[in-house]
Amino acid sequence: GVEVGPQPQGVVRADMLDKMRKIVKHGLDFVQLFNEGREFPPCTIEVFKIMEKVDYPRNKNDEVIAIIHPKLQDQDWQPLHNGDPLFLTLDGEVIAYKGDCTVYPTFINEAAYYEKKQAFVKTVKMKLTAKHIRSSVL
Repeated sequence: GVEVGPQPQGVVRADMLDKMRKIVKHGLDFVQLFNEGREFPPCTIEVFKIMEKVDYPRNKNDEVIAIIHPKLQDQDWQPLHNGDPLFLTLDGEVIAYKGDCTVYPTFINEAAYYEKKQAFVKTVKMKLTAKHIRSSVL
C-alpha cells in the first residue's frame, strides 16, 4: 500500500493524487528494471523510525486537558528538542517536551487519531544502507 498525505478524511486532493501516481509509477519502474536484470548500486536513505505514540495530557477522568501547542502544530517531521513546547493547557500552561534526544513528531493533531488517544507519534531519524541488488533470475 501507498499512503500519501496529509489529507483530510473524505477529501480528494489533486496534488496528493498526483504524488500518489508518481510514487506508484516509480515503484513499477523499479520492478520492471529489476526484472530486466538491472543492477542497482549500494545506497543510503534517511528514514524515520516510530518510537512512541504520545497521548494528550488527561485528567483522572480521562478527559483531555491540553491541546497541541501552536509552535508544534503543522511541524510534522521537524526536530523537537528537550524543552520545546508540546501542549498548551486550557489555563495557558505550556507543557514542554522532556527527552534525552531530538525526536521528529508526525501525525500531529490528526483528527483520525483522537479516538486512538494519539496526539502525535515520536520518531527518530536513522540512515539505512542497502547493498547492491540484481535479480538472479534471468
